[in-house]
Amino acid sequence: MIDTDASLAYGIFWAAYAVAFVVLFYMMKALFRILPFYGVRTLLLSALVVLLLTPVESAELAGWWIPAWLFAGYELILGDADAAGRALLNFTIAALVMLLVWILDLVRYRLVRK
Repeated sequence: MIDTDASLAYGIFWAAYAVAFVVLFYMMKALFRILPFYGVRTLLLSALVVLLLTPVESAELAGWWIPAWLFAGYELILGDADAAGRALLNFTIAALVMLLVWILDLVRYRLVRK
């Protein structure tokens, strides 16, 4: 069972992580403006979203979610390939969903530009 302090720390972590992601996203968006093609810019931003926002559920505590890049890296260092594979599966699912969203955005962009 998790106490109140741990739950508060968990909430503070995710709030700080979300704020840091928004700041990083807008900084990268400004940086990617130098790229000439809309599709490349949005693909890179989509990859950033998948890489940093894909979660995986903690093996230790049910209902607690961890950034998948952090979990996979930690488990690979410890040598637990099965646990890291769970995070990689979440990355794969998130990448496929984001690929669909990216393609639909490119269709929307093409229709609006005509």
